[in-house]
Order: sequence, then C-alpha cells, then structure tokens
Amino acid sequence: MKINFFATLRQIVGQKTVDFDLPENTTVLELVEIVVTRYPPMRRELLNDNGELWPHVHVFVNGRDHPYLANGPQTIIKETDTVNIFPAVGGG
Repeated sequence: MKINFFATLRQIVGQKTVDFDLPENTTVLELVEIVVTRYPPMRRELLNDNGELWPHVHVFVNGRDHPYLANGPQTIIKETDTVNIFPAVGGG
C-alpha cells in the first residue's frame, strides 16, 4: 500500500510516498504503529505518551479524516484505499 506523507513528515521519511506491506485487516492505528516502527522519529510526531494519535495529526483514508471514519482509528484499511498523513499545520 502506498502512503503519502506531507509537510514536515516528508523530511522524516525522505520522500512523499512510501510503500508498506500491510497485514490483512490492518486498522488506522495499527498502520500508524507500523509507520513509527519503520521510522522511529515519527513516533513523537504522531503519537502521544499513551500511544494515541495526537489530536492535531490527520490520517486521511480516501479523503476522510480518521475521527470521521465509521470506526475512527479502529477502521480497517483496504489495499485499494488512499492514505495521506498530515502533521499539524499552522497558518494565519
């Protein structure tokens, strides 16, 4: 599965899109765990001390942010889904 990273997260992974081999029935939160295992500096960017996604992190599956998915971070991702991960962004 291809996962797209944006803004400062691209600097950590070194490119925009990275291929991941995911086990069947992987959830959004499990996907994040796989990402931080492969890229340890990503842990502090994506997860709090309890292993939960920071509220300002956005994991979009097919254009929909994870809190708004049917099962939130427990939603199962399919191989055909498009996943985009954004850090907090500011502006004014």
